[in-house]
Amino acid sequence: MNAAVAKIKISMVLASIAIVVLGLALGLAVTTYFFGYTFGPGLIVGLLGFILVLNLFQWLLGPYFINAAYRAKEVKPDDPQYGWLLWDVAEVARNNGLPAPKVYIANVPFPNAFAYGSPVAGKRVAITLPTLRILNRDELKAVLGHELGHLRHRDVELLMAVGLIPALVYWLGYSLFWGGLFGGGGNGRGNGGLLFLVGIALIAASFLFQIFMLFLNRMREAYADINAAQTVPGGASHLQTALAKIVASMDPRLAQKYKSNTTMKMLFFAPIDVKEVPEDDARAIVEGWKNERVPWYADLFSDHPHPAKRIQLLEKLKYQYPWYQS
Repeated sequence: MNAAVAKIKISMVLASIAIVVLGLALGLAVTTYFFGYTFGPGLIVGLLGFILVLNLFQWLLGPYFINAAYRAKEVKPDDPQYGWLLWDVAEVARNNGLPAPKVYIANVPFPNAFAYGSPVAGKRVAITLPTLRILNRDELKAVLGHELGHLRHRDVELLMAVGLIPALVYWLGYSLFWGGLFGGGGNGRGNGGLLFLVGIALIAASFLFQIFMLFLNRMREAYADINAAQTVPGGASHLQTALAKIVASMDPRLAQKYKSNTTMKMLFFAPIDVKEVPEDDARAIVEGWKNERVPWYADLFSDHPHPAKRIQLLEKLKYQYPWYQS
């Protein structure tokens, strides 16, 4: 196994365990102190059940809300303009050992693709109109390999399950905050002021747990990149140029930065009109990202790895799966 792949897998496992164990330990310690060994664990179970119901409702019906927000329309086999997408999605799904998901075109003004779904709505993949305009067919297949990797790895379900813990810490802190503000000291241990302070501390801790969740999400995104390299012919190379085109389409200065070899800082403002990116510009960006040193904090508050990190990982995968590379 590639060392980079092994590192990502280990990081995902350790991050998941750390979030669950530390979060539950913190919750149990606080509730047991304030409410005793009998009521404390029951409160944790009750809060988890409440959060789970909310998350399940969002998960089951979420695809319908997403379709409405993205103005997504399903692609039918007889669609004269986009029917070919069904063949490409079916091919990538077959390589992943999955049934072909439903395919949607999202009518929004920025490039993106995403996999989603639920037991009620079924598995789906959506591609926005600008993505179809700026990517060639091989690059689009690589992007689909990434998105179907999320379905294959059950990322939505995993992140929802682990995400129960930061939500638990938040709601526990929220309850103690208001209990301290208007109530008493819970089982005679402490007073309203202490409850208030512990509530604030737990709310702050929940945001720290969210940083761990962002780290876990970045690892899942990297794992989906690996999936594209493993299951799509030329996936690593084509995903590299696809990423470059997607980012540069909203920041045309990016190509100039690497073509001129300057040290201009990359700035991202509100998306401008999406521009098509020439192949030479995309390759120049990829070459620049291959050698860019990314500070550890650059993507600390992002749910995706820094693009340069993704390109560098994909570069390593070219040699792990050479028979797939063009």
